[in-house]
Amino acid sequence: MNSAQHMLRSLRAGGLARSVPRRCAAAPSRTSLRRPFSTTRPRADKPQPVDDPNFVSILDAPPKIVRAGRRHGPGLILLATNPFVSRPALIPITAFALGTWQVQRLGWKNDLIAKFEDRLVRDPLPLPPSIDPAAIHDFDYRRVLATGRFRHDQEMLIGPRMRDGKDGYMVVTPLERDNGSTILVNRGWIAKGRRDQRTRPDSLPRGEVTVEGLLREPWKKNMFTPENRPEKGQFYFPDVQQMAALTGSQPVWVEATMEPEFMRMMDYEARGIPFGRAAEVNLRNNHAQYIFTWYGLCVATTIMLYLVVKKPANSVARRVRVTKNL
Repeated sequence: MNSAQHMLRSLRAGGLARSVPRRCAAAPSRTSLRRPFSTTRPRADKPQPVDDPNFVSILDAPPKIVRAGRRHGPGLILLATNPFVSRPALIPITAFALGTWQVQRLGWKNDLIAKFEDRLVRDPLPLPPSIDPAAIHDFDYRRVLATGRFRHDQEMLIGPRMRDGKDGYMVVTPLERDNGSTILVNRGWIAKGRRDQRTRPDSLPRGEVTVEGLLREPWKKNMFTPENRPEKGQFYFPDVQQMAALTGSQPVWVEATMEPEFMRMMDYEARGIPFGRAAEVNLRNNHAQYIFTWYGLCVATTIMLYLVVKKPANSVARRVRVTKNL
C-alpha cells in the first residue's frame, strides 16, 4: 500500500467519526429523566387535615349499604300516589276510573237531551189552572201556553246578565190569569240602559196577553253567585220559591220563547222590549272532552310509571351485583 492510499483511508475514517454527534453519546437515558420518589416530609408549619380534632378518615367512616337491585326515587311515589285524594291511589287507575265515569255521564246527558228535544217538537200544552210543583220535573222543557195580564208593578230584574257582549237584565213579571192563579214569566233580556220602566213604555203591554214558552224547573244557585236582596229589589239569580212568596204567585217558572230573528231582535233592543229565548235545549255537554282528558292522562302516567320502574341501575349497583354473582 502506497502513501496516497494510506492517507485516503485515514481521511475517510476521521470523517466518519466526526459525523456521529457527540451529544448522542452523552444523552441521558429515559429512566434518568424520571423524577425520583420524594421522601421529604411536609413542612411542619403548614396545617394538615389530621391536625383537626374533628377529622374523620374515610377508613373510619361507617359503611354505606349499596342495593344491588333497582332504586326508585320520588318519581315513583309521585306516579304511584294521587295527592288530590284523601287516600293514596294509583294515578293511572284513578284516571281510568274517572274516564269510565265520564263515558257513563256522556250516555246519560245524551239521553236527557234527546228527551228534552222530543218534548220541544210537541204542540204547546195549555197550562192548567193549578200546577203541582212536584210534577214540573216530568214536564221540564215542555212547551206551554198561558193567558193573563202582566203585573208590571211587581216586575223583577235579574242581573247582570250578558248577551252578545252587552250587559243587561232578565225581566221577570208575574202573569195573573183569569182563574185567579199567578205564575212567574221570564219575558227575556233587556239592555242595562233600559232598566227604568219609563225608558221603555213599549215593553209594558196592557190587557190580556198570551205567552208561549217553556215550563222549566227551578234554577239552582252556584257557589259564586251572591244572595238575592229582595228588600232592595236586587236579584242575582232566579230563586223561584223566593220570588213566588214575594209576589203571591205559584212557584211555576215559564220562559217566554221567540224566533231568533236578527232584525226583530235589533228592533226590540232599541225599544227596550224583552227578547225571549229560542225554543231549544241549551244544556252543556262537555263529557267527550273529559273522556279524552282522563284517558289521555291514564295513558301518559302509565308510560311514565313504566319508564320509572324499568330505569336501569347505576354503576355502583351494577358492580355490586356482579360481585355477588361471582
